[in-house]
Amino acid sequence: MSYLIRRAVLREVPALCAIERAAMQLFRGHRAWHYYVHVTMPPEVLGQAVDRGLVWVAATQDTDEPLGFVWLDVENDEGDSIGIAEIDVLPEAGRQGIGGALLEHACNWARAAGYRRVDLGTLADVPWNAPFYARYGFVTVDKNAPAFAYARERDEENGFPDDLRVFMSRDLTGLGTDGWSVWPAPAKLNLFLRITGQREDGYHELQTVFRLLDWGDEVRLRPRDDGQIRRLTDVPGVPFESDLLVRAAQLLQARATTAVGVDIEIDKRIPMGGGLGGGSSDAASVLVGLNHLWNLGLGEDELADLGRQLGADVPVFVRGRSAWAEGIGEVLSEIRLPERWYVVVDTHEHVPTAALFAASELTRQAPPATISSFISGETADNTFEPVVRARHPRVAAALNWLRDFGQARLSGSGGCVFLETKSQERAETVAAQCPSTFTAYVARGVMVSPLHRALARHRGEAGT
Repeated sequence: MSYLIRRAVLREVPALCAIERAAMQLFRGHRAWHYYVHVTMPPEVLGQAVDRGLVWVAATQDTDEPLGFVWLDVENDEGDSIGIAEIDVLPEAGRQGIGGALLEHACNWARAAGYRRVDLGTLADVPWNAPFYARYGFVTVDKNAPAFAYARERDEENGFPDDLRVFMSRDLTGLGTDGWSVWPAPAKLNLFLRITGQREDGYHELQTVFRLLDWGDEVRLRPRDDGQIRRLTDVPGVPFESDLLVRAAQLLQARATTAVGVDIEIDKRIPMGGGLGGGSSDAASVLVGLNHLWNLGLGEDELADLGRQLGADVPVFVRGRSAWAEGIGEVLSEIRLPERWYVVVDTHEHVPTAALFAASELTRQAPPATISSFISGETADNTFEPVVRARHPRVAAALNWLRDFGQARLSGSGGCVFLETKSQERAETVAAQCPSTFTAYVARGVMVSPLHRALARHRGEAGT
């Protein structure tokens, strides 16, 4: 049977859940059956993993139908290990190497992302469980290790007997990556945005709070020694020469003393023109990633200065921390933000920033806000929202729908809107009710960027 491995897409979640249920039938008659049959894979949780690019499928080459899948789960984004949450293959497609190919693909991606170890929990006495994983370099480890505390707690909650479960790990440090490395490019939200004036050079003075998210694009980099910069992924509507990915690499290349080059691939998830900072974040990930891969040794301030030449939002992504911003968005001050989850709604409406800044009805002299007024909740407005509402009915409709659940806000000057919640469960409940004309994502606000977590892993500093 011919198949290929690719990332899963959201519409395949029901099919993947069906694969899990079919694979579960193989445990009939085993002591674990009684427990497995009552614990199913939550589709909404799997969907979030798909949104984050952590699920891959093996699909038939002729019909592109899923035959199996593997799902990686990051339980601790500060560490250097990642877990396999689920791996299943349709029983009728078994014994054809699909499970092994999925496992190797996941391990190769994890190594390219800087992880040093892959962990999993499984059954010791089932041939396609522990013995199968052992053939791929996994070894049984102490189940009392802190890394497995959360998994054991879940087993206890589900009534799963502790004696049935074994935990295994695979050391990835000797695994090759074909030269590729993986760098996240997180999205951002503007928790408020005001224009407080306009400078003589035409730029606008503004105030905002950038909140970085744990969800976004993925940039892949492979250094070259011939000086060429190649973009291997076609980005519709973005010519090579104007792509911030390419411009960031070219800008950094000028600082190198050797003929360094790079191949660039990107997995775009952040909507273009959505006000979530996708292009700026991609550029920052190239700057940070290539500074490491090319061994340039530039400091954060130098990289932020280079980023400012590409766009006002790039420095906040380079520095990798949620921040209070002033000036044209480049004067950043650290601000402590509480743990929050967000429903981010893509209206599928591209909102051109230049047209908004040129709008005659745009308020350009808003009274300055203070950090205390923001923290108290008094300041949560976005100067662009009235203009976007009037000019883009789809965005207005999304804001109106989301306001049934709380304080809906526009992010930046784009077409995406969002709702802040205090819990993941609340965010998931709201997202599940999103009208079919829009797309809703659930994301967690973070103080430290996933990009900086990845840099620590690539440097071997994660968890230290």
